[in-house]
Amino acid sequence: MTPRLERIDILHRVATAAASARRTPALFLLAGVLLLAFLIHVGWGGNWLSPLDVLRELVHGITTGDRSNTVVWELRLPRAIACVLVGGMLAAVGSSFQSLFRNPLADPFIVGVSSGAAVGGVCALVLGISAAFGGLGTMALAFVGGIGSLLLVLTLAHRRGIIDVTTLLLSGVVVGSFLSGVISLALYATGENSRVMQWLMGSMTPMFWSRVVILAVAAAIGPPILMLQSRKMNAFAIGESTARHLGINTSQLKATILITGTAMAAVCVGAVGIIGFLGLVAPHIARRILGVDWRVSMPGALLIGPTLLLTADVIAQRLIPGMELPVGVITALLGAPFLLILLRKDAKA
Repeated sequence: MTPRLERIDILHRVATAAASARRTPALFLLAGVLLLAFLIHVGWGGNWLSPLDVLRELVHGITTGDRSNTVVWELRLPRAIACVLVGGMLAAVGSSFQSLFRNPLADPFIVGVSSGAAVGGVCALVLGISAAFGGLGTMALAFVGGIGSLLLVLTLAHRRGIIDVTTLLLSGVVVGSFLSGVISLALYATGENSRVMQWLMGSMTPMFWSRVVILAVAAAIGPPILMLQSRKMNAFAIGESTARHLGINTSQLKATILITGTAMAAVCVGAVGIIGFLGLVAPHIARRILGVDWRVSMPGALLIGPTLLLTADVIAQRLIPGMELPVGVITALLGAPFLLILLRKDAKA
């Protein structure tokens, strides 16, 4: 390396270190907001518990004969943890897909995974398989449907041994539209009731520890894999040719992001249905706060996504007394205008 290049490299490292030092407090702040949202979510209900009361119940563990303890551990805690896991995974997938497709409007369901997973989930509910495997039948068939839709999209997008990102995006739109028609036909033919529709619109209830365990396993595997690719995502977001010139195996990168992201999104859909806009909005907020560096913005999205879903779920439970709305409706109602505001600010910048 020439002295000039050495100097440039040193200056780049110093600038990166300085930027990371400025962003660290922001990440800690986001983590604190997430913790507060989690404690409020667990404490909110007919039997209100303050954040300190919730912490006390969590520290004491499961005890018998205590109503507040039972409410926290058996009813509210699984739901709150599921919000954290689903929100984090959808945000991470949305962030990685926005890099992969170089499109700020990409979300976790852009390659048709939501429609494929929904087909599997609807089949499980309609055929009565949802209660199989300890209540995990819906998650199992939704996962199969999501992976199947990805394979179909990859087959359509594969040309001469190359998968072009633009063709992949168009194939995802086509497959997603087709599978949405299949879902509508199945619902019309079977005359299914609101139970299936509520699941399709996203619902955090009922939530059991068995589902939380599956979500936790997916969250322990998927986001770390995506975060390991964050440096490569920075180069790929500039352009695929740029990434190749930097020595990145772009085919391997695309496969890693697509397979990991699809698997995570399919698990989330199987557990709680389709929750829109969350995986689209959270990465935008993270980039506005932390910058466009995926090494920092993706961890930020992992903190922002759960906070948004916890907040939306509280609103879904308490907006109309005596009635619980699908959380996917709340994320759409709040996420769409919020995203428009962010896009308008970006356009003026």
